[in-house]
This record gives sequence, structure tokens and C-alpha cells, in this order.
Amino acid sequence: MKLIIQVPCYNEEKTLGIALAELPRTVPGFTEVEWLVIDDGSRDNTVEEAKRHGVDHVVRHSKNKGLAAAFMTGLNACLSLGADVIVNTDADNQYNAGDIPELVRPVLEGRADLVIGERPITSIEHFSPLKKLLQKLGSWVVRVASQTDVPDAPSGFRAMSREAAQQLMVFNNYTYTLETIIQAGQKGMSVASVPVQVNEDLRPSRLVKGIPSYIKRSIFTIVRIFVVYKPFLFFSLIAAILFSAGALIGVRFLFYYFTSGGSGHVQSLILAGSLAGMGFQTFLIAFVADLLSANRRLLEEIRFQQRQRPLPENADTAEEHDSK
Repeated sequence: MKLIIQVPCYNEEKTLGIALAELPRTVPGFTEVEWLVIDDGSRDNTVEEAKRHGVDHVVRHSKNKGLAAAFMTGLNACLSLGADVIVNTDADNQYNAGDIPELVRPVLEGRADLVIGERPITSIEHFSPLKKLLQKLGSWVVRVASQTDVPDAPSGFRAMSREAAQQLMVFNNYTYTLETIIQAGQKGMSVASVPVQVNEDLRPSRLVKGIPSYIKRSIFTIVRIFVVYKPFLFFSLIAAILFSAGALIGVRFLFYYFTSGGSGHVQSLILAGSLAGMGFQTFLIAFVADLLSANRRLLEEIRFQQRQRPLPENADTAEEHDSK
């Protein structure tokens, strides 16, 4: 059994060495433990620092593509390297690497396909109250959309089986955390959580560049999740709101029509008709979006079947792949 621990990096020369020094070289249940660093177009000495600390594999992007793209590049590289289980962790040493044996245990025992490390959010001092609230909101949205019970969906500390990694595909350019859990839930994977500890904060978050930006990105991510993974529900709710508003305004027009002898308030009738028409059109869009969602699921299944085929010996899914 081979375990590969992947670490997405972008200009992490100051913290990567600290994170790598904590990673295990032996984990119960595995005969091989390897480290893989994804260099997402770093402009510093991240790659040199990785090699200096004995990283087994380095995958490079020629330019910065973002965390979600780096995560997917890492999964593809791990699969091509024959990983049976993949662990994803951060280069800023946020997560306690000593919890990796517990993180992979449900996968080894066949109890889960994807395991999320649950951080003690309420006791993390450098998380603001607003960020804690948004973390809880994001986790709630994921639980609704995925029908799983994940307390800390934004956590990037996670373990997954080879089959789970083969089925995941991230569409969001911002982050992979929420979307991958929703995909796992919709594909019928078993998703579990285990409590993990966090280390001292070494640098500000790269994803959170300010509370307004974080709020905007979080709202956009949550809305996009419902559009992509629950399109019929999303557009049906909008249609229902438009129909309801039109119906209420229509009732108002009828009230004044019969009590005022049929004069005036024509604007209400026009507005009610417009809202009803918009509601009807939105309801039609809900059906179209649902058909597109079904087509996407079929394409994902085809992709999964293709990825299960044995790769040619010289195949390499990464843009540039350096090994020790």
C-alpha cells in the first residue's frame, strides 16, 4: 500500500520546511510513504526548499493557477504515481501532521472514501468571529447540498482513497474544499470526519485577503454550488418567488378592481403579468439546467471509467514532473 502526502505550494519557502519536517515517513498500514509538492508557479525558492527537505516528487505549474488547480494537479500526479491513498495538507503547517495516521484510518478500514480533518474552529484564536460564522455557514450549505454530515467542510486536511480521487473534478477556481465534498456525497461515496489539531499560525491566509473579499468569495462559492449541483432546486426557488410576488400583486389589483369600480391600478396588472412571465421562464430554465446537470454527471462517469484504465508506463499527467 502506497500513501502519498501532497502539499500545494505558492511562494512557501519560509514555511514549507517547517511543514515538511513534521510529515511522517512511516504510517501504520502502508509499506510506502512518499511526499509530493505542487509548485503553483512560485517565484521564490519553494522548489529548492522542497528538494532540500527530501521531497520525493515535485510537480510544477509554469504560472500561478490557484489552489483548486494545484489540488487537482496533485491528485492526477498521485494517481499516476500509483497512490492507494492520498493525503492533502497545507504548506503553512496549519494542520498537525501527527494526526495523519488517524486521518487515513477510516480509509484503510474501508469505512470511508473521503475523510475530512475537523478543526477545533471555536478555539482557534486567529479566526475572527465573522470568519468562524462563515465557516459554519459554508459547512451547513455543504451538508444540505451533499447530504453528508461534515462539521468542518472548508478544512483542507483530508485523506481519500484512490477510487475517490479518480472521481473528483473541481470546477471552482477559488478553492476545492466545499465542492469536492458535495461531489463525494452526490456520487454515493462514504464521507467521514475525524478531529484534528492545528498548529500556530505562521502567516496570514492566502485565500482570505480581507473580510469583505472573503465574504464576497464565500457568497459566490455558495451560490455557485447550488447552481452547479442543485440547479433544479435553485431555479425553482427563484421561479416560486417570482410567481408568488406576481400572484400577490395580482390579488392586489383584483381587490382594487372590484372595490373601485374597475378603474386605476393598471400598473399592478402589468407588473403582476411581468413577474408571472419571468417566473414561468425561470421554471423552464430549471428544467434545462437539470438536463445539463444530468449530462455533466454522465461525462464525469465516462471520465471515471477512463481513469480506471491502466496508464501507459510513460504517461505523466503533470505539466512538469521531477522525482528524486
